[in-house]
Amino acid sequence: MSGLGPVAWPPAPIRTERLVLRESEARDRTAFIELFSSPEVRTYLGGPRPRDELERAVPEVPGRRPGLFVIDLDGAMIGTVSLDRRDAERPGHVLPNAGEAELGYMFLPRAWGCGYAAEACAAALGWFADVLPGEPVVLCTQKANDRSMRLALKLGFAEVARFEEFGAEQWFGVWSAVTPSR
Repeated sequence: MSGLGPVAWPPAPIRTERLVLRESEARDRTAFIELFSSPEVRTYLGGPRPRDELERAVPEVPGRRPGLFVIDLDGAMIGTVSLDRRDAERPGHVLPNAGEAELGYMFLPRAWGCGYAAEACAAALGWFADVLPGEPVVLCTQKANDRSMRLALKLGFAEVARFEEFGAEQWFGVWSAVTPSR
């Protein structure tokens, strides 16, 4: 998916209380492979990919593209947060011409349950609101993904629609920095 338009990339690292959101580096390659080959991480994302295939396919510096932040905890990657343009062909849009920014995230299972996803996503949304003020952000998750559903609501996403995609019911929400829910 194409980048975020006129946004300068990469931004300076974003620091939160416990995390750093930064551009990908070569040292993150193993964690990227772990994310994409993990059955737990990929439960609601189409399933894990074979590790040997990833070892061959993942570039030396993976994930280096506008909109993708590596989430760093104490010098090690624990996940990613991305803001990409939602494909106009997919269901779920809030703008007449589609192409909304869509929040995505993946965290290694050892980082689950610590509040890192909420902290990282809130920081990414804050950055986005500063560089593209007033632009909405959408999020789509399987309704069955309880953790993702709770996070969406905690971050202030409001439900816009539900629809069937990828053989499952999807929840589709929107976030705007100008809404009181932030």
